Amino acid sequence: MTSTSAPATSKSGSLRRNLGLWAIVGLGLGYMTPTVVFDTFGMVARDTDNVVPSAYLVALVVMMFTAISYGRMAGAIPSAGSAYTYVRESVHPNVGFMVGWTSLIDYVLLPMVNCLIIRSYLEAIFPDVPGWIWVVIYCAVVTSVIYLTMRGTSNMNMLLLVFSIVVMAVFVIMVIAQLVQGQGAGTVASVQPFFHDGVTLGAVLMGATIVCFSFIGFDAVTMYAEEAKHPRIMPKAILFTVLIGGGIFLVAAYFTQLRFPSSSAFPTDAIEDSTLPQIGLQVGGPVLQAVLTAAGFAATLASGLASHASVSRMLLVMGRNNVLPQRLFGYISPKTHTPTFDIVLVGVISLLAAAFTLELIAAFINFGALIAFTFVNVSVIAWFAIRKGRRKKAKDIVTFIVLPGIGMLLTGILWVNLHTDALIGGLVWAVIGFVYLLALTRGFRRKVAAFDEAQPVTGFNKAITRDDE
Repeated sequence: MTSTSAPATSKSGSLRRNLGLWAIVGLGLGYMTPTVVFDTFGMVARDTDNVVPSAYLVALVVMMFTAISYGRMAGAIPSAGSAYTYVRESVHPNVGFMVGWTSLIDYVLLPMVNCLIIRSYLEAIFPDVPGWIWVVIYCAVVTSVIYLTMRGTSNMNMLLLVFSIVVMAVFVIMVIAQLVQGQGAGTVASVQPFFHDGVTLGAVLMGATIVCFSFIGFDAVTMYAEEAKHPRIMPKAILFTVLIGGGIFLVAAYFTQLRFPSSSAFPTDAIEDSTLPQIGLQVGGPVLQAVLTAAGFAATLASGLASHASVSRMLLVMGRNNVLPQRLFGYISPKTHTPTFDIVLVGVISLLAAAFTLELIAAFINFGALIAFTFVNVSVIAWFAIRKGRRKKAKDIVTFIVLPGIGMLLTGILWVNLHTDALIGGLVWAVIGFVYLLALTRGFRRKVAAFDEAQPVTGFNKAITRDDE
C-alpha cells in the first residue's frame, strides 16, 4: 500500500472471543430487520393470492436447510468467512470467485433497498413531496456519515432490534383485539392465511422467492466465527437466528393476513413500494402509523448505514487485492481514513432508488443470495463427503450429502422462480464476472485473488488484538 493507507492498528493476532450465543443471535436478527415483513406484505399478498404466511413457511424451511449447511462450514472453517470463502476453500478458488462476484449484487443493491424503503415511508407521511427528493437527501446524509467515519453503526443493532420487536408485539395485540371485534377475517384461528381455494404452488413459490429477501442477513453471523466464545456455538447461533427470525415473520404475517384478507386493501403504489405505513394507518390510525413507521425507519436506517459501510469495505478489499483496480477501489483517504471512492460510488448507485421499485430490486438481491445459499450447500458436500471422505456411514451420507442436497434443490427451485428481469440481469452480471475472471487469471493460468482478507483495512473492521491467553 502507499502512504494513503490507514495506519495499521494492530499486529497479527486473533479476534478476541467475547461473543456469546445470544449476542451473536441478536446481531443476526438485527441484520434481518424484522419490520421488513410489513414492507413487502402487499406485494407478496398480491402474488400469492393472499397466503403470505405460506410463502414465509416455505422460505423458512429452505433457509433451515441452508442454515444447517452454514453451521457445518462455520464449524469446519472456524474463521470469519462467508459463502464465497467456504466455496473457495472446499470447491475451487475460481468457483468461489464467481459466487463472490454474484454476491456483489446483494452487497451493492442492499443500500438501495434501504433507500427505497425510507423513500416510501417519507412519501406516505409527506405525499406532496416528490420521492426523488427524499432519495437525494437520504443518499447524501448516509454517504456523508460513512465518508467521515465507518465506526459505530453496529452498536445500535440490539437496541433497534428490541424496539422493533416491542412495536411489532403491540401491533399484533391490537390486531387480535380487532379480529375479536369482527374486523378483517373476524377470527384469530384460521387456515385461510396458509391455504384456500385457488391458491397454487407456483404462486406460493413466487412469494417465497420474494420473502427470502427478509431472511438475508442470517448468514452474516458467520462473520463473528472468530469472536464467538467457542466455535461450537456457531451452528446453534446460525440456526437459532433463522428459527427466531422466521418465527417473528410468521406470526406477524399470519395476523396481518387475517386483518387484511385481500391485498386490495392497499393502494397500488403502496404495494409496489412498501405497505408498512398503510398497515399502521389502517390498524391504529395516525398514531400507530407514526410508531410503526418510526420502528421501520430506525431499523432501516441502521441497516442502511451498516450495509453501505459493508459494501464499501468489501470493494476496498477487492481493490487492495487487485480484484478491482487498486488505484480507485483500494484508495483510503489520509484525512478521513475511509475508502472515499468506494463510499461515494455506493452512494451514487443508491440514487437509482428514485427509478426502481422495491419488488424488482429485492428480486435482483435474491438472485445473488440464492446462488450463495445454493453453493454453501454444495460446499458441505465438497468439503465433508468428497475432501474428507465422510460418505461411508449412513449417518454421514444423510448429514453431508442428503441434507445439503435437499437444501441445494430447494434453493434452486426458488432461484428459477425469480422475477424474469432479475434472472436475465443476474445472468448477464454472472457472464461479465466470468469474462473478468478469465482476464484476471490469464485464461485460468494464474490463481485468482480472494475477495476477503484477515487483516483490518479501516476503522470499521472488527478490531484485531493480540490474544496470548
